[in-house]
Amino acid sequence: MKRVLITGAAGFIGFHLARKMAERGDEVLGLDCINDYYDENLKFARLAELGIGEGARDPGREVQSSRFPGLSFVRAGIEDRRSMEGVFSHRSFDVVCNLAAQAGVRYSIENPRSYVESNVVGFLELLECCRAAATPHLVFASSSSVYGLDATRPFSPHSGAEHPASVYAATKKADEMLAHAYSHLFRIPVTGLRFFTVYGPWGRPDMAYYKFSEAILEGRPIDVNNGGDMYRDFTYIDDIVEGILRVADRPPSADPSWDPSRPDPASSSAPYRIYNIGNNRPVRLGDFVAELEKLLGARATKRYPPMPAGDVYATEADVSDLERDFGWAPSTPLGEGLDRFVSWFREYRGEAGKAR
Repeated sequence: MKRVLITGAAGFIGFHLARKMAERGDEVLGLDCINDYYDENLKFARLAELGIGEGARDPGREVQSSRFPGLSFVRAGIEDRRSMEGVFSHRSFDVVCNLAAQAGVRYSIENPRSYVESNVVGFLELLECCRAAATPHLVFASSSSVYGLDATRPFSPHSGAEHPASVYAATKKADEMLAHAYSHLFRIPVTGLRFFTVYGPWGRPDMAYYKFSEAILEGRPIDVNNGGDMYRDFTYIDDIVEGILRVADRPPSADPSWDPSRPDPASSSAPYRIYNIGNNRPVRLGDFVAELEKLLGARATKRYPPMPAGDVYATEADVSDLERDFGWAPSTPLGEGLDRFVSWFREYRGEAGKAR
């Protein structure tokens, strides 16, 4: 049993991770500010699925799960220094999993300050708490977005990723740099995970697969950017969670072969590692839409706008480090994962759609 803090626990990935860790018997405290970037009802529905009731709406109140004896939840944001210090003053953690973030590439162009506040200032507050508590392992969510304008595929964590194409990507790259500095200065074992286009049940309504599904079933047109000629390394949520679990259970150590004259961005003389978690099977957007239409049993009315600012043409994960160090890599086929999402989506719309 591990004592675990999961930030962003009402979010898509955080919810799935909290459930999995609670099921295996870990003692889990979930945190989430529950902002209104997308429908709060979905976030509270995720919490209800974890057995976290109405008390979750009250800021600062710890609510015990009715389903999992070792799981509790507090509504708080990581950028709130007082709340974070309070959490760490009352208990210690074997692992901290930071999945809290202001998400979304395009929204970051319109609201850059909210990204810096949550993703940079909030992450700094969490790092300070981990430093003061001598946390044995911090795992944090980065993103494939950090690769930005890099056209060399598959994307490797050993490349510099120095040219982010959005404010969101820049804040995630800043997190990696801050994490390394704290690992170097204070010897905090830190692992960063670059996620690639995560999808699945209980997913985010701002993601293309969710928006497409809603529009197709409601008879509204969908925007298929760049004529569908874009590629994404869609990664199923269960694979993402399995990767986090494997990484969380094994804190990194300093790399004895790390050479400062030829520095490897994915490792360090500090206990620090960066890994990609992606399916390593990029799918053309047009083909993705066709698969979704087949599973939904409906045809989409399509519009074809150009590729939006901040987007990139293709993503593809090099997961060889994950395979080498953990003997594992994501493997869920797109058709199987999308079928599970569609089944959940139909059920959720039937039960909760009219309330949204």
